[in-house]
Amino acid sequence: MHPRPTSPASAILLAALGIGLLSLMDATIKGLSDRYGVTGIAFARYLVGTVVMLAVLGALRPGWPSAETWRTNGLRAVLVVGTALCFFHGLSVLPLAEALALSFLSPIFIALFAALLLRERVRPPVWAGLAVGFLGVGIVVAGQVGTEAPRAAGSAWGIAAILASALTYALSMVLLRARARHDPVVTIVAIQNAGPAAMLAAPAAWTWTPVAAPDWALLVLVGVLGVAGHLVLSRAYAKAEASRLAAMEYTALLWAIGLGYVAFGEVPGVATLAGAGLILAGSALAARR
Repeated sequence: MHPRPTSPASAILLAALGIGLLSLMDATIKGLSDRYGVTGIAFARYLVGTVVMLAVLGALRPGWPSAETWRTNGLRAVLVVGTALCFFHGLSVLPLAEALALSFLSPIFIALFAALLLRERVRPPVWAGLAVGFLGVGIVVAGQVGTEAPRAAGSAWGIAAILASALTYALSMVLLRARARHDPVVTIVAIQNAGPAAMLAAPAAWTWTPVAAPDWALLVLVGVLGVAGHLVLSRAYAKAEASRLAAMEYTALLWAIGLGYVAFGEVPGVATLAGAGLILAGSALAARR
């Protein structure tokens, strides 16, 4: 019998903070992506994360992982790489609004996988919160879709790639919930960084672009933010059900609005603000007992 999750309110706050840190990482990557390839940036992110986590492991000494820990978290590492590659491919061939809408299917998939794989009971408020949040995303997209260019010829593959990334991301988060009840958080995050770094090393070497000296600091920042975000998220998923935290994924759009305004001067329109309000309402509804 699994122990009853504790401190759901603190878990929800931790999830929001973790998503915020990862959103800041995404904004930094966006600033770098016009100068460097996505594969090289992703490799640098996970390489820096591996170095940071080796230092953390050396300080905390959580013990050598079990065979089950290696197996499950190794699978998560594969899913992490698949998510990143699929998502960035979809972004390259789809309008941003369409890619964003499809990616926000992941909370629905998280709730479904949590019910199927972890036998979590998905309460009616969670389903209602997910529906309200998804409606908010739809309103944001509806306000933008009229300004997007016609679809590219490869858009069908782009749609498939974004859907695949939503599925693999959701499955990786549910596996995180499963292992966070048994493995130290630092062990989970260490494997989550070392595995992708190893898998991306050869592709990154093949496509590597020399990095300007000032940009190395930004690449290190990307890695540190990634580690911090996943440490916080891992802690959140260790304290509360995956289905309850799923709707917090929608708050990434709120972080994107703020970061877009501060970093890129993007002023949100009425539809964006209205949708953001529904996203907040949906997250609050899903978080209720």
